[in-house]
Amino acid sequence: MITANDLKTKGIACLEESLADKTEDIITLRGKECFVVMKIEQYHYLREMELEAALYQARQDMASGQFSKDTVDQHVDDVFSK
Repeated sequence: MITANDLKTKGIACLEESLADKTEDIITLRGKECFVVMKIEQYHYLREMELEAALYQARQDMASGQFSKDTVDQHVDDVFSK
């Protein structure tokens, strides 16, 4: 873990040191976990997995017939009429 104080005093060197042998780490503030910092490669990987999951869910919805061919206006009207 990286403390906010270490980050304040050591700057980016603290992050480089912490991430030398791992892809992500936690930044703590007053002993409480507050933020996650990660290598950009890890961020891109997680983002790609998030998009893959959304695509999978959309395909599942289409396969099970859970979709609509309404126009945007029709959909908005339907959402707000409930």
